[in-house]
Amino acid sequence: MKRIALIKTGSTIPAIKKQQGDFELWFSEGLGDSDFLQVDVFEGDVLPEANQLSAIVITGSPAMVSDREDWSERTAAWLAEAVGQGVPTLGICYGHQLLAHALGGLVGPNPKGRQIGTVQVNLLDAARHDLLLGNLPESFKAQASHSEVVLRLPKGATRMATSPLDNNFAIRFAEKAWGIQFHPEFSRLVMSDYIKYRGDALLEEGLNPRVLSRQVVETTAANTVLNTFRQLIHAMG
Repeated sequence: MKRIALIKTGSTIPAIKKQQGDFELWFSEGLGDSDFLQVDVFEGDVLPEANQLSAIVITGSPAMVSDREDWSERTAAWLAEAVGQGVPTLGICYGHQLLAHALGGLVGPNPKGRQIGTVQVNLLDAARHDLLLGNLPESFKAQASHSEVVLRLPKGATRMATSPLDNNFAIRFAEKAWGIQFHPEFSRLVMSDYIKYRGDALLEEGLNPRVLSRQVVETTAANTVLNTFRQLIHAMG
């Protein structure tokens, strides 16, 4: 039986990991399935044969795609092949950016600065009938934490959503491949803790952690994306 591969590109903040677990726990809750193949590429795990997988999900990371670390570049090359083979693929945050880079887009520091906290997402017309995003409201809240973005789309990709600091907040890269810059696996508590533990860095960048913390809310609509992706995997056979 084919399995979903969770391509883990890093771990959460140590203090959060101690209290609330790591990415794989949150993804297992969001996907409603803990029987996935976890591949810790940032630790050097060998990537599986993509055509033996039912789907691929790529996590976020404290790393930067623009640093082009060896493990990241190897994963990018593998992802390009997997998308070319039609394996259903979903990239989250770093995974979103890595897909863009893998397929010929440009990723780098956001000229508008770091985006963190609960943000407003606006779907574009292209997303209205999209299999993954089409059931979401035209405007909804989502959790975000990143300082790099997709600056230029790969050839053939379609912009699906924007946020106040990012015009490429969601992208359909191919018929069965998507990237979203927001975190559907984050709870309100996880998001609040990210702001808490990034507080000093936020102050240095001119952001106000207290204000950002007060603005954190549950993101019910955004949190449905992983379950929708799981349903799509089954529908695609």
